Amino acid sequence: MEFSWGSGQESRGLLLSLLFLAAWKAGSGQVRYSIPEEAKHGTFVGRIAQDLGLEVVELVPRLFQVASRGREDLLEVNLQNGILFVNSRIDREELCGRNAECSIHLEVIVDRPLQVFHVEVDVKDINDNPPVFPGTQKNLFMAESRPLDSRFPLEGASDADIGANALLTHTLSPNEYFSLENPSNDKRVKRLGLVLRKPLDREEAPEIFLVLTATDGGKPELTGTVQLLVKVLDANDNAPAFDKTLYTVKLPENVPNGTLVIKLNASDLDEGSNGDIIYSFSTDILPNVKSKFYIDGITGEIMVKEYIDFEESKSYEILVEGIDKGQPPLSGHCTVMVEIEDTNDNVPVMEFKSLSLPIREDAPLGTVIALISVSDLDSSINGQVSCTLSPHVPFKLVSTFKNYYSLVLDRTLDRESMANYVMVVIAQDRGSPSLSATASVSVDVADVNDNAPTFAQPEYTVFVKENNPPGCHIFTVSARDADAQENALVSYSLVERRVGERALSSYVSVHAESGKVYALQPLDHEELELLQFQVSARDAGVPPLGSNVTLQVFVLDENDNAPALLPPGPGGGAGAVSQLVARSVGAGHVVAKVRAVDADSGYNAWLSYELQAAAGAARSPFRVGLYTGEISTTRALDEADAPRQRLLVLVKDHGEPALTATATVLLSLEDSGQAPKASSRASTGAAGAEAALVDVNVYLIVAICAVSSLFVLTLLLYTALRCSAPPREGACGPGKPRLVCSSAVGSWSSLQQRQQRVCFGEGLPKTDLMAFSPSQPQDPISTDTVSLKNFTAIFCRAFNIRCLTFSSLLLSF
Repeated sequence: MEFSWGSGQESRGLLLSLLFLAAWKAGSGQVRYSIPEEAKHGTFVGRIAQDLGLEVVELVPRLFQVASRGREDLLEVNLQNGILFVNSRIDREELCGRNAECSIHLEVIVDRPLQVFHVEVDVKDINDNPPVFPGTQKNLFMAESRPLDSRFPLEGASDADIGANALLTHTLSPNEYFSLENPSNDKRVKRLGLVLRKPLDREEAPEIFLVLTATDGGKPELTGTVQLLVKVLDANDNAPAFDKTLYTVKLPENVPNGTLVIKLNASDLDEGSNGDIIYSFSTDILPNVKSKFYIDGITGEIMVKEYIDFEESKSYEILVEGIDKGQPPLSGHCTVMVEIEDTNDNVPVMEFKSLSLPIREDAPLGTVIALISVSDLDSSINGQVSCTLSPHVPFKLVSTFKNYYSLVLDRTLDRESMANYVMVVIAQDRGSPSLSATASVSVDVADVNDNAPTFAQPEYTVFVKENNPPGCHIFTVSARDADAQENALVSYSLVERRVGERALSSYVSVHAESGKVYALQPLDHEELELLQFQVSARDAGVPPLGSNVTLQVFVLDENDNAPALLPPGPGGGAGAVSQLVARSVGAGHVVAKVRAVDADSGYNAWLSYELQAAAGAARSPFRVGLYTGEISTTRALDEADAPRQRLLVLVKDHGEPALTATATVLLSLEDSGQAPKASSRASTGAAGAEAALVDVNVYLIVAICAVSSLFVLTLLLYTALRCSAPPREGACGPGKPRLVCSSAVGSWSSLQQRQQRVCFGEGLPKTDLMAFSPSQPQDPISTDTVSLKNFTAIFCRAFNIRCLTFSSLLLSF
């Protein structure tokens, strides 16, 4: 934004400049203002927030800040209205010296999101510095014999301003002896000269007073003066003369002290002492030149006296006088322009202006992480700097404005793969040899909730004995979350469902933090053999992520049910069997049968029968089948046997400890004429049954061959699965479970309807499997029955009617 100072033509010119600057801004995308130097505190510069497209209400929340190179307090922004104003005195000469262009570069940085703007504020020169001469008075010595048109060099004034404000015009006070000669066309030598227009006569005018005035081109114009005292000397007619009035020398910086710059040679036409020349620096020479160089008064050699730095000064103007030893002494003058050549002696400098750390792992590509400023005090290619990034990281450097780079995201991030990146930024100039600087940047990657908790297995198998104590710990689930902090904080809960008519939460619970699963009540194998449910793991991220795991809890049977006696038939009472037996029956005749069931499973439901001998009684003519419960005669009955026989049968399961029940069998012996007929019918029935079994055995042989192959294949598959995935046991844990088929051994059967069975076969097998002690005889029917029941057991195991224990099956065989 341009401001008008003055009126008339100047105002119109500034207005045109304003229009041109506005058009330039629209094309370049950079905001530029203009302000005159020495503006008062609070002077309006521009509406920086509006020109940058920012809302005033956003300045404070988005941490609006303005930074400038060098002095930080020259300009300031009012965060209440977004106006840029002058904060302290701006002196263009102090800020930029004699450079034609002078500007203040501002970096405007706002966060959320990070944005960087570049603003240039041009500082316009005003005529605030008058012309200044090296001194207030200068003495000149001139021989009266000097010819007309002799030239005597003068040091002109200098003006710290630029442009028209520094365009000087020198005038000489009116006199009859001298006129003022304009400077030469060579811009590097801005020297004035006095030209003798009238012969000097020491006797008439030994001293001449002149006033040299310098006027600049500013409005209003400023002036400076110096008094010239010309002393007219006698004798010595020829002044020393140099080969050239201007010598140009190029000198590299950093040369050692004592390095020869140039050897000057002046000549004098006079003889003797009038021709001996002494070399010296002019009294008008600048102090910094005298500190850097010295001249040998005899040889005229100019040598380096102090460290020469191109960055301190790029050139030196040395004014040299050659004065002879005549009386009066005469002098000759020359100028030596020493141009300093730059060498690559400054390493690049990097400065991190802004860092937005840490960076989220889901940050979009192109996100600006840092702003880097690079600079090099050298010039030309020695000061041209390029930046690279090492090693290979998911970031890149983007050149934004002059020597500014933005560190931006180039590839997607994953904190779980890499949580921190340490990068090295290398700034290297193009000098020879090249110099470089490095800076290390550590970028932390902030976690986002992008990983759900995971379990080691999708499913776990747990074995728990029934009748566990309430609150018993049966298992612990554990899920791992690859995220960090609250995103990895896992809590556990049940996936609620119905188990029969009850809620799952009435059976088990899970601790939200530890993942421990507890049985809230005693479990009953006869009610529930398998409890299958899911546990959910959820993290504390936003939004939360989760996963489920399935638990299969097998409730193992314990021997908690005693054998239960079944009624012998319609009208009979449980626990007592009454039967009429003819005395004419032979040995091995079945006279009665005791039936019992056990609600347990496996060995706990495998029943055996024993006949209890009465105390002091004679040996009973009856026996009971160990696994069948059939009561049969051991010999032929005779008259000596008591007519009423009372037998006590002990029914016992194979649990640990074993549970028992007692059945009473009342047998009445009678003499009956129908007994032989009954025996005949029994013999006929036995013969028919034997013939039927012969036919059945043919089919059994074929079936057993087919099923045996299937049984072996199933057994191998089952063994492989058991070895590859051994079940885990709960805290209430039993040992290794033993499962048996419901028809594998003995006369075990269960008439109770069970819910939630692991195996899906229901009801009783149609044929009971009988097993007898090897010491006891077996009749043919019993042997056939055993073969049939062996087939039934194999069939049961092969088709998974109920789960079997292989040891029980072998025992049944």
